[in-house]
Amino acid sequence: MFWTIRDALVRDTWRAIPMTIGAVCLTSVFQVVQNTSWGFQPVQNLGSVKAVDPLWLALLRTPLSLFVPALDLPVWGALAQILLVFGIAEICIGWWRTLLIGYVATLAGTTYARIGLSLGPDHPFGLPVSDRIVNDTGPSAAVVGLAIYVCWRYRAYLTGGLVILVMIGEVLLKDNLAGKEHLAAIAAVMAVCTVRARLSGAPAPPGR
Repeated sequence: MFWTIRDALVRDTWRAIPMTIGAVCLTSVFQVVQNTSWGFQPVQNLGSVKAVDPLWLALLRTPLSLFVPALDLPVWGALAQILLVFGIAEICIGWWRTLLIGYVATLAGTTYARIGLSLGPDHPFGLPVSDRIVNDTGPSAAVVGLAIYVCWRYRAYLTGGLVILVMIGEVLLKDNLAGKEHLAAIAAVMAVCTVRARLSGAPAPPGR
């Protein structure tokens, strides 16, 4: 993986990751606009997803929700995640696969939120009613899913395993909606890896 990334950056410099640079710019624009007096609500209307929203509305907003920074986290974290993980993924698997896997992971998180609420707070995988109105935006689920997929493609199983352990630790230390959505994203991407492995005859991801 290292040599693939190095060769691409040496050969093409920033032209190796045009989609990633576009994503960083889009996220930056959303951050600036949503912090103005006139721009907050338009950004929310375009990319804010909550479990309380109708499913059709959440699905319409999901593509842009990935690039709307979470309100309670520093924007530099989202920009760094996109630049690093999206950039690596774009070089390693191409821009359209990067977006596809990113959206699969994000949709898995959005879908899990609704399932978790239906299970209720007493279920191990359930969520409290208060999570219905949590503003569910940002690239983190996509980033986690892409990390798992790229590690599987390049057989970096140790790194992929460490990502999974960190995400499990996150849920154990801070049991919130974001942490459980990350696990849902991992499960969805591992399912994609398993299907692809069976279709192509490649090794399946560890534990599947």
